[in-house]
Amino acid sequence: MTPMLPFRTYLYFLAQSINLTTAVMSVAMAAIVGASLTPSLWLSTVPYGFQFLFVMLMTVPASRLMKRIGRKPAFLLATLPLALSGVTGYFAVDRASFALLIVSHALLGTYIAFANFNRFAATDGLDAQLKPKAISLVVAGGVLAALTGPLLADRLKDAAGYAPFALCYAAFIGLALLSFLVHLSVKESPDAARPQAAVAGHAGAAWDVIRRTPALAAAIAVGALGYGIMNLLMIQASLHMAGLHMHFSDVGTAIQWHVVAMFAPSFFTGAIIGRLGLRTVIAGGILLLIAASILNLLSNDYFMLVASLVVLGLGWNFTYVGGSALLARILGEQPHAIEVQGLNDLGLSVMATAGAFLPALLLQGLGWTGTNLACIMLCLALLLYVHRCLRNHPAADVESAAARA
Repeated sequence: MTPMLPFRTYLYFLAQSINLTTAVMSVAMAAIVGASLTPSLWLSTVPYGFQFLFVMLMTVPASRLMKRIGRKPAFLLATLPLALSGVTGYFAVDRASFALLIVSHALLGTYIAFANFNRFAATDGLDAQLKPKAISLVVAGGVLAALTGPLLADRLKDAAGYAPFALCYAAFIGLALLSFLVHLSVKESPDAARPQAAVAGHAGAAWDVIRRTPALAAAIAVGALGYGIMNLLMIQASLHMAGLHMHFSDVGTAIQWHVVAMFAPSFFTGAIIGRLGLRTVIAGGILLLIAASILNLLSNDYFMLVASLVVLGLGWNFTYVGGSALLARILGEQPHAIEVQGLNDLGLSVMATAGAFLPALLLQGLGWTGTNLACIMLCLALLLYVHRCLRNHPAADVESAAARA
């Protein structure tokens, strides 16, 4: 009989939903508010860029703090920068301060760096066969965020008596309180609740673990490259459709379908991994990324481009959930597990940021066709690398060695 997920997994699902709601809201309003507060259009995305920058800067410190004081205290502490982001964002809009807007998004990035560990925290103390299901369920919080984020932003952006978008930022205060209450309700596994400062070791210990374990390096590469390619092609697709003079609402609809395809499969990805194994799901995710680029090369028809974005979202889901689950299975409850998770998420944030900054540059330099061909070549190289690293590794099978024991 398959064991059931503990109740705390569903609390982490809610916590991740809150995290992704803030991220969705920031995507919707950051550039618009930035443009309204600066006379230079090229500066309009600087606040959002600082949000990505602080996710990168704070990911490893967040993992080290979690190891020192425990998961739950760190998550509770992380709600403070989210609340401060709401306060500074409100005053940034109310007082037309571009500098405060940058501070607000930097604080939001700090919170997100901590909150991204929800998916790993959900696996603490679980049997190996349950780890993919737990990660998959937590990632599915994006579906709830895709509904609540735009709804909150739309309802609050033009509230009477307030500057446009001021209450959108103020909503982060309420979300911070809700996140605090959710994490306060989590009853952690004994291993996760116990700080691990006594076994912290030297700074390079996590890197040593990765160097000694090729399957870990493969898991990190799958998640990072999958995220980077997804971001690159998603953003470049919107630029490409705009260049083809497609209506803005049509472009928005295409991106919405893409986001649904990213997160909705997470309700089933864990079960698919349990049936087919991590190796098959990860390889399938990479092949889906390749298929998305092939569809882009076949036609510039709107429905073909929408189909490509849907396939791209599915590919991201399989590589992101698959890579995270493989990492969790291999690490188990090792002393340096949290630090390795921090390095993994650092790689994800670096590649996601690169995927956000490169689309326009590559579209101008390589063109739409050249970018998709480059993505295909990267994916083929990744597929070969993953095959070599996971060929005989038990964690990539339908059941890990721990699960069969």
